[in-house]
Amino acid sequence: MVEDSAIKAPKSPFAMRENEIKVFDGKDGYSSIDRVVNKIDMGVINELHFQILEIINDFGFITSRQIYQLLKMRGEELKSQDKLNKKLEDLIKTKVITRYYFESSEGKGIYRVYCLDKNGKYLLQSRGIKTEWQITDNTKPVYMIKKRLAGNQAIIAYMQKVGAFRGYVANANLFAKRQNTKFSASGGQVILVKNDIKVDIIFEVVRRNPGWEEKFMEKIKLYENFYKNFQAKDCGFDKKPQLIIIGEDEDHLVEIFKDYMRVQADLEGIEVYYTTDLRQLDETLETSLIAFRLNQETGRYQKEVIQTPILSRS
Repeated sequence: MVEDSAIKAPKSPFAMRENEIKVFDGKDGYSSIDRVVNKIDMGVINELHFQILEIINDFGFITSRQIYQLLKMRGEELKSQDKLNKKLEDLIKTKVITRYYFESSEGKGIYRVYCLDKNGKYLLQSRGIKTEWQITDNTKPVYMIKKRLAGNQAIIAYMQKVGAFRGYVANANLFAKRQNTKFSASGGQVILVKNDIKVDIIFEVVRRNPGWEEKFMEKIKLYENFYKNFQAKDCGFDKKPQLIIIGEDEDHLVEIFKDYMRVQADLEGIEVYYTTDLRQLDETLETSLIAFRLNQETGRYQKEVIQTPILSRS
């Protein structure tokens, strides 16, 4: 597997492309649960397959590289990603999981995206593992899937590179009390603990899909409501979580910030930090965050890199 430091991509693989569509790349037809049970009895589907299935259930949509990284961090002895791909193929053939790729004006995407299929839900339920998957989840559009993949990348980067990392929640649910609306941080949540101080970080991922500006401004109003009415233990947080917005690239962050200012949101003492997909590939995340701060001399906002010691490897 290629390490993050060796990736020199000029553009994030999780950025939106022109005329991008999702293409089915799984198994057509029908595969009975009886066939799956038979393969389990024969040892063709084993405990490693179940670990893979649990990871896919947790994240919803995920790439094989991300699955490989998570398995390695769990201590699984996988010699190569090719070995993992063989396991994934076993699950696809029995419709335990399925697969998609993206195609655009730039051509076919370089990675595949995995998610649950019907038989996978049956297997998870047989082990008492909670799953909220429905077959209609697989109809989600490209931009929603790419938000999930970018959020996965951020969570995995914190797991690998931040010594204070203690846990994550792939689907972090929040509540805007005044609007009586449940919503989620599209990139998930990480939990950090350093010197007995606990910090919760929630990621909001923004993609350049059609109409994204309006959707983003609507989402920020929900965050404003959440923070203004926050009380200890709301949504499981002891105190207000730090919000980090993940954009596609540096120019996109400027566009996002302009829309944030247009909303004139007040997050009640929370300074919003920003980052990009590619910043998660840096060796250290200590300088991966930026803030937009007012320059008193020019009267204009400018980007400022934030030194964040809690994101160090030690």
